[in-house]
Amino acid sequence: MTVKNMTKKQIQIFFERLREQRPHPETELNYSSPFELLVAVTLSAQATDISVNKATDKLFPIANTPEAIYALGVEGLKTYIKTIGLYNSKAENVIKACKILIKKHHSQVPDNRADLEALPGVGRKTANVVLNTAFGQPTMAVDTHIFRVGNRTGLAVGKNVIEVEQRLIKVIPKEFILDSHHWLILHGRYCCIARKPKCHECIVSDVCNWPDRFDFGAARPIKVHHIDEMG
Repeated sequence: MTVKNMTKKQIQIFFERLREQRPHPETELNYSSPFELLVAVTLSAQATDISVNKATDKLFPIANTPEAIYALGVEGLKTYIKTIGLYNSKAENVIKACKILIKKHHSQVPDNRADLEALPGVGRKTANVVLNTAFGQPTMAVDTHIFRVGNRTGLAVGKNVIEVEQRLIKVIPKEFILDSHHWLILHGRYCCIARKPKCHECIVSDVCNWPDRFDFGAARPIKVHHIDEMG
């Protein structure tokens, strides 16, 4: 069953509510520089932010520059990130990326998509996160949470992440676009969760178009009966 797209009015209310709930949303990954963010996001693929933070909280005090992490080598880096899923391939990608940053970018993280996506282990989603969070660009990194929220609510219905990303960039008002990535992730992570969404406590359930939301406790709209006063 296809969910109908939200109207402009619904979208405006949707983001006004999310902004009121979290005026200054931030990523839950721990970082203090664009490079730390790049490493953390690379490590977060198919892993939780909590597991990444546990690893980087030990790694970054020891090595938090391309030169320092490159000096660790693949095996040295693995000792810090071995609790994270796919750590073998991630360690290799991070070391290769560090080498490129040192040789081609003066150890600085690029602020453009082409150079970011040329780094090993960096795909479109990772690039979007870095461009948005580190450089303040209006990009939209569509992960599983945002893909679910977009399709479920009718905010951005699409068959794949690219379709959802393009739809979101098109329909989200400019005043919300910079922080919308974080609002949507956090809403999907803590409220509009996959199996048992918390529609009963959702602050945007009244502008959501998901037909099943009432089965999960969303308040039904009150029907107003007009009384004929003639006679």
